[in-house]
Amino acid sequence: MLTAILFDLDGTIVNTDPIHYIAWREMLKNYRIEIDENFYKSRISGRLNPAIIKDILPQLSPEDGVKLAEEKEALFREFAPDLQPLAGFSQLIEWTKIHQLKRALVTNAPRLNVEFMLEVLGIKEAFHTVVIAGEDIAGKPDPAPYQVALNNLGIQATDAIALEDSPSGIRSAIGAGIGTIGIASTHNGQVLQEIGAFMAIPDFTDLQLWTLLNSLIDEDVNAIAQA
Repeated sequence: MLTAILFDLDGTIVNTDPIHYIAWREMLKNYRIEIDENFYKSRISGRLNPAIIKDILPQLSPEDGVKLAEEKEALFREFAPDLQPLAGFSQLIEWTKIHQLKRALVTNAPRLNVEFMLEVLGIKEAFHTVVIAGEDIAGKPDPAPYQVALNNLGIQATDAIALEDSPSGIRSAIGAGIGTIGIASTHNGQVLQEIGAFMAIPDFTDLQLWTLLNSLIDEDVNAIAQA
């Protein structure tokens, strides 16, 4: 029986990828690196900043890498004062409250960004636990962030579903044994399903999602995810 929904943040609750793309593009110009959307999706989206910088700018010292990441995230926050959640998100949160489901936020985003986005979106109190990967926890695609969320909520993986938009996030949730729905805001839905999502939807208004959620209140989550 469904007892919890675990949410990613960037690209899942709110489509921040276009803003992150612009911020990374501007920062990397300083290093004479021009990126396009394909580069962003394959080398940046869904990854932790240290891994991104080590991959793209291996010549930087650890200290310079940290400085670059901080400047990039400050630029992101400057560009993102008017964020709005994906369609249907507020209704989904209300539905979880009606059915007394637990809610977790599991994200690779830096803490300052998480606090900024939760404030801008007005959802600071929406989650029973917030897990920020990279803070003494391995980042996605490692399953550790989702395992920590399950432990914090006191539930089994088979009683939860995860909502994720990126390949790394889907691999993380599935690695923790959680049936995962792909949010096709930043990546093609077919790609997300090929990675392992058992369903892909454009946003939270999708009829497939609501049909599934209402059925899961009384049915086994794992059985449906594996079907």
